Amino acid sequence: MSQVTHYRGEVKRIALAGGIGAGKSTVVDYLRALEYLAIDADEVYRDLTATGQPLVATLADAFGRAILTPEGELDRPFVASVVFSDPTALIRLNAITHGPIGREMRRQMDAADAKVVFVAIPLFRNEHRAQLGIDEMWSVQVNPEVAVERLVQQRGMSENSARARIDNQVSNAEREAMADEVIWNNTDRDALRSRIDELLRERGLDGY
Repeated sequence: MSQVTHYRGEVKRIALAGGIGAGKSTVVDYLRALEYLAIDADEVYRDLTATGQPLVATLADAFGRAILTPEGELDRPFVASVVFSDPTALIRLNAITHGPIGREMRRQMDAADAKVVFVAIPLFRNEHRAQLGIDEMWSVQVNPEVAVERLVQQRGMSENSARARIDNQVSNAEREAMADEVIWNNTDRDALRSRIDELLRERGLDGY
C-alpha cells in the first residue's frame, strides 16, 4: 500500500452487513488479502468469549453452566442451538454481548491508521452509524434459498437449522432499506470480488 491518506481528514469507516450465508466473510477475506483493515464482529465476539474472559462468566450466569464445556470454555455450538430455537434467549444473548462487542470494535476503529477501515456487523442497526461513526453501510445479500443451499453444503447444517438461522435475522428488504450500497452475491466469488473492486474504485480507495 502507498502512504496513508486520510479520507477528508479522517479514516473512512464502512460497515459490511449481511445475513448468514450471504458471503460477508468472503468479502472480509478478500479485503484483507488486498491489505485493507477489516474488523469482524464475529471475531471480536470470539475473542471476548475466550476462556477466562469476564463475558464468559456473565453468559454462564445468564444461561447456566450448561453452556460451558468441562474445561470451562464457551460451548458455542450449544449456545447457537439454544438461541436460534428460542427468540427470547437470542434477545437475552444480544443484550449481554452487543455492548462489549460494540465498545471493542469502536476502540479498534479509533486506533486505526489507514485510509479506510471496514467493519463487518451481521446484525447491523441504524444506530450503529452514530455509535461507531460509520460513513457507509454495504449490505451483502443473497436469496434465502441460495443461503440455505450454501449452509447445508458448505457448513454441514441441516436444512431446518439453516432456515431457523435465516428466519431469526432481518430480511433482505430491511437491510436494503438501511444500506448505502447493496452487493448481491447469488453467483460466484469472482463476481462478488469484481463488485467489491468496482465500489473501491468509485470511492478512490483502490490500490492505495
